[in-house]
Amino acid sequence: MTLFLFTACEQGKIKTPENAMAKFDEFRSKEKFIQDDKLFYPGVGDLKLKPVLTEKINLIADDFKKLAENGNSTDKEYQTAIKLGLERFSDLYLQLDTEDRERICNYIEELMDIVELESSGGHEGFPFLVQFKSRHFSLVYGFADGRSEAKA
Repeated sequence: MTLFLFTACEQGKIKTPENAMAKFDEFRSKEKFIQDDKLFYPGVGDLKLKPVLTEKINLIADDFKKLAENGNSTDKEYQTAIKLGLERFSDLYLQLDTEDRERICNYIEELMDIVELESSGGHEGFPFLVQFKSRHFSLVYGFADGRSEAKA
């Protein structure tokens, strides 16, 4: 019985990979929202948005790094960081092309890969009016009544 309880309490913990801090620094320092032929991404649609988008993505990376420094944060904590990070884009979503929205999701996938997080958690309330599916999560938005939903 004790073994079962211990196992149940440990579910959802993510042990920070050994090289995660270096990968966060590398992620943060690389130029973002530039053309990426592997992803069929043409680069940011409006160049004035590039520094703003870059800062918002880097804030998500900072949130992930803080959780990773803990050494054993939970899936839920990372999923909450994703939700809060995506909400930072709510003031820009109407100015973004579909490709830019998808690129934001790709950057979040990169951060998820750094800590080996398998799912975004299916949070509701992400600010994108787009349907996007990736290997980690699916985002669906744009209901007439203003509702939005996301599914992992």
